Amino acid sequence: MKITIEPIGDVADEVMEKLKDRVGGIFHCPLEIRAGSSDLTPAYDAERKQYLSSKLLTSLGKAERETRVVGIADVDLYVPRLNFVFGEADVVSGTAIVSLCRLRQEYYGMAPNEALFLERATKEIVHELGHTFGLGHCTNNKCVMHFSNSLADTDLKEPHFCNMCRPKIIL
Repeated sequence: MKITIEPIGDVADEVMEKLKDRVGGIFHCPLEIRAGSSDLTPAYDAERKQYLSSKLLTSLGKAERETRVVGIADVDLYVPRLNFVFGEADVVSGTAIVSLCRLRQEYYGMAPNEALFLERATKEIVHELGHTFGLGHCTNNKCVMHFSNSLADTDLKEPHFCNMCRPKIIL
């Protein structure tokens, strides 16, 4: 198995490298950074001032066999019927997208906290990758597969799979 992360839009190289190391350490598999797309315009909804995550997700294409691809965007994402999403996954294509925007303390008018930001981003990337491996949401609020309806939910959970979810991963 191999995981590829790809910046979508403007994402700092330093952030991508740190996320690569963190996610690679959880999955214990090769992880690479692929050059990404910079044109977010087709996914932008001017009325909402947000980006439709499913449009950006389809821009990632289909992952090769035994590979997962995660797009990393530093913009606010949404899906219809929800105010925002931290990420979205497509199990069929083996792709996912994660937004860094609302994971930053600065978004909420607080002082930056890089360690907390990277921890949150890692959890959301691992969560969306879990979906690409066939996992649904978990009722264990400490499991990385627990649904995050808020940052408090993300902060509460661990960056790894619980004992019930780990064996269910379909590679």
